[in-house]
Amino acid sequence: MTVVFSTVSAAVAAQEPAAPASLVSAVTTLKPVTVTSTQIERLVFDVPASVDLIDGASMRDSHMQVNLSESLAGVPGMLIQDRQNFAQDLQISIRGFGSRSTFGVRGIRMYVDGIPATMPDGQGQTSNIDIASLDRVEVLRGPFSALYGNSSGGVILAFTEEGSGPLTITPSFTAGSNGQRRYGLKASGSTGEGAGAMDYLLSTSRYTTDGYRDHSAARKNLANAKLGLELDDDSKLTLVLNSVDIKADDPQGLTYDEFMDNPRLAAPNALKYNVRKTVKQTQGGLVYERRIDANNELRLMGYYGQRRTEQFQGIPVATQAPQSHAGGVIDLGRDYGGVDARWTSNLSLADRPLTVIAGVAYDSLKEHRRGYENFVGTGASQQLGVQGKLRRKEANELWNIDPYLQASWQFAEKWTLDAGIRYSTVRFNSDDQYIAAGNGDDSGSARYSKALPMAALRYQATPDLNVYVTAGRGFETPTFNEISYRADQLPGLNFGLQPSVNTSIEIGAKARVGKGLFTAALFQTGTEDEIVNAEAMGGRTTYRNAGRTRRNGLELSWSGEVARHWRAAFAYTWLDARYRESFYAGASTSSNLIPAGNRIPGIAKQALYASLDWAPPKGWRAGIEGRYLSKFYVNDSNEDAAPGYFTGAVHAGYLWQLEHWEVNAFARVDNIFDRHYAGSAIINAAFGRYYEPAPGRNWIAGLSASYQF
Repeated sequence: MTVVFSTVSAAVAAQEPAAPASLVSAVTTLKPVTVTSTQIERLVFDVPASVDLIDGASMRDSHMQVNLSESLAGVPGMLIQDRQNFAQDLQISIRGFGSRSTFGVRGIRMYVDGIPATMPDGQGQTSNIDIASLDRVEVLRGPFSALYGNSSGGVILAFTEEGSGPLTITPSFTAGSNGQRRYGLKASGSTGEGAGAMDYLLSTSRYTTDGYRDHSAARKNLANAKLGLELDDDSKLTLVLNSVDIKADDPQGLTYDEFMDNPRLAAPNALKYNVRKTVKQTQGGLVYERRIDANNELRLMGYYGQRRTEQFQGIPVATQAPQSHAGGVIDLGRDYGGVDARWTSNLSLADRPLTVIAGVAYDSLKEHRRGYENFVGTGASQQLGVQGKLRRKEANELWNIDPYLQASWQFAEKWTLDAGIRYSTVRFNSDDQYIAAGNGDDSGSARYSKALPMAALRYQATPDLNVYVTAGRGFETPTFNEISYRADQLPGLNFGLQPSVNTSIEIGAKARVGKGLFTAALFQTGTEDEIVNAEAMGGRTTYRNAGRTRRNGLELSWSGEVARHWRAAFAYTWLDARYRESFYAGASTSSNLIPAGNRIPGIAKQALYASLDWAPPKGWRAGIEGRYLSKFYVNDSNEDAAPGYFTGAVHAGYLWQLEHWEVNAFARVDNIFDRHYAGSAIINAAFGRYYEPAPGRNWIAGLSASYQF
């Protein structure tokens, strides 16, 4: 992990309220979050920030175990949408950050076992998260996120289980609508305790689908491993490895009329040019943790990975005619790595406990990017959707170095002060190696830096009520993709694009109500130099700064036990996100003027989630879920919108426990009312192709069997 966040680290005690299987804001039994390596053990109830914990077991219960969108819909303030398109990843936004992303994850930070799944420029992806072996996922929102550095409008942290006990082997199989199949195998265990003991977890799966829409078939192979070695009583070494291999067709977006008439359609150019994508990624990380003495700990982490992407786009042949065009095939190779060194001390100040954490993180990325025409030949012999002549070649380098300092001081019995600062420096460098007549030198470099402070004050009004206020400043640099082209079409990268800077304040409360935990957060975020789309034409999207924006929001949630074996969860979000300054949506002042007061596209004003589960420890289980999302605009002009919708889901299953065996069978139906709606949208897409339809009524059924030796 690039920076420690002490208050998320929690070993949940017995007094924490019971939690629903589908969504837990507090887990009844949770191992210490060792990746943060803090000695502050706090309940979610005591954290002065908006954070939800979703345990891995609930993410596997009645789900396909392929996408995070299956089980994170109930996190307030978070909008996570399945594009039904494995060529473009999920669409994720937290309090509006990340909503403009047309592919991948943008504007929020992601970590898998402490290894960044977000590159130094802020571009991330979820494809290597193995839900089958997850221990839990933490979702952090609000000002505290600033301590994770660049593009941390919110933070998602995924943690793999640690092996324990005798060897346990778990094969699984799940099938569903649209030709979905998932085959999985997991093995875990440990050799004991003490010096020389080893814990291990190995997991692998294969997923295939014909796709809900035409030309949306995909297959995904995933492997994940975590090995821990106790070097002695005071130190441990942990190795994490994972690999993912994806091949997916891309149906692209539909116009509103196409979406309404036949949501299963693919865009015409998707078929004509056989639009598709392949991704191969392998990475590994090593974590060394040592307790120096009773009050001091050291944590060292290093990682390295390689990612190769080949993407065939649907850009017409005529559009690629200018020599300055980069072609319709992307061939991208990335080598990335980094280190994080952290020291944690438990001290006292004025005879009150004080924890101080200091460290430095360094992450780097080397990128080899090539572009080719997506055709060969001319006339009657012309072939489309194949790799043609070279049109782009560049070597890019990117790194960040971030020292950070953080402290938590309980200065009175009922008062706690948390404060921290991170100084983030991000450096871009691009070496253009394809220079020809009509295609100038696009080389260049840029450097961005910002001090990111945060402070939080918590007061425990009663044993069952905590209130807090938090404030912080974050920033978001452009990604390499966003600086790749200039809106004025001149040579050179768009290094005139400035980072956006945001200031957030949050007032929150957490209360034990009944046998559950109620949370409320009221927040406001103001942003300077918001980065927005300028134009999307000819396969190119250009970006510009749009001045000031403001996000005002309210989040409410409750989760807990309503009766014996009955658990419920509720989450509501109200988010009003608007531009505060007018700007031109285009390359020049002759383009459309976007007036101040328009809503930021991709952000729904209201979202509601509710679930009720009957979950005894064995035997029959069942549950229902409902989700409402209000309409959201799909372009800056607010002329077009994705309609609001309500969907429901039901699931049931049976759990057997027979000596060494545990067998779990389930079935699930989503969109039980067969609603016609857009599950996601491509913001500011060219030619009005905004809409990505969600499936109608669909089903899955699965079976897993664990054997403990």
